[in-house]
Amino acid sequence: MKYLSLAAASLAALVAVPAAAQETAPPKAVTVTGSVGIVSDYRFRGVSQSDRQLAVQGGLTIAHESGLYIGTWGSNLAGWGTFGGANMELDLIAGYKLPVGGGTLDIGATWYMYPGGFDNTDFIEPYAKLSGTLGPVGLTAGVAYAPKQEALGAWYANGTAAANGVYTNPGDKNDNLYVWGDISSAVPNTGLTLKAHLGYSKGNDGLGPFATSVAPTGEYADWLLGADYAIAGTPLTVGVAYTDTDISKRESAYLQPSFSKGQDGTGTIAGATVLASLTAAF
Repeated sequence: MKYLSLAAASLAALVAVPAAAQETAPPKAVTVTGSVGIVSDYRFRGVSQSDRQLAVQGGLTIAHESGLYIGTWGSNLAGWGTFGGANMELDLIAGYKLPVGGGTLDIGATWYMYPGGFDNTDFIEPYAKLSGTLGPVGLTAGVAYAPKQEALGAWYANGTAAANGVYTNPGDKNDNLYVWGDISSAVPNTGLTLKAHLGYSKGNDGLGPFATSVAPTGEYADWLLGADYAIAGTPLTVGVAYTDTDISKRESAYLQPSFSKGQDGTGTIAGATVLASLTAAF
């Protein structure tokens, strides 16, 4: 409620400033942006992290005019305890953006951590993204490489061992490479934006400590097709998307005992699904 009061006061002050003054106001050296939202399923590179259940998510970014930025992003996870602690993912992000040709190069790193959980489930992943436009179409190509770390190792010979907490190769370390491409295009005068994503993971070929994993089957592709609708006059955006992976049912069986609700081995967390979301930006 405190934020809402501050926002309302800021808006009132802005309206009171003459238009000419607004047009000549210098750009801010530091900007703060963020969002909060709810999604029908938290999918990380095509694999559910919330056991196909609702997730509440939010993020905040502080950017300097030089191109430097820091940020954080968080989401709840499946509540069966594999990650330990609060069953929450909290990402710490830092990077630098610079203009390249007609686009933007974004270089940084993400530290994935699980508050109150186990230290060896945390890992760092540097990344680089190049984005630009081609007519009305926005394009992004990215690569993320996580060097060898325990969180990315294959500590279990099978998913049942993970569910029972029996390590077969404790201390194993592995790396992971993820490359992806995104494309989006706004439909004029509608508030609608169409989007698509294609990603490829290779490296982390098993479940790490406490059954954590980035690419649990070692190599797979994920993709998404969707649309976002910005509700005019509000900070709200409604989204719907279809997502899937090429992880086979046999490969998925390795994941189920540890990634499914209650570790009961039912359902699938890597198959096709339709996602729905509601996000508020500020």
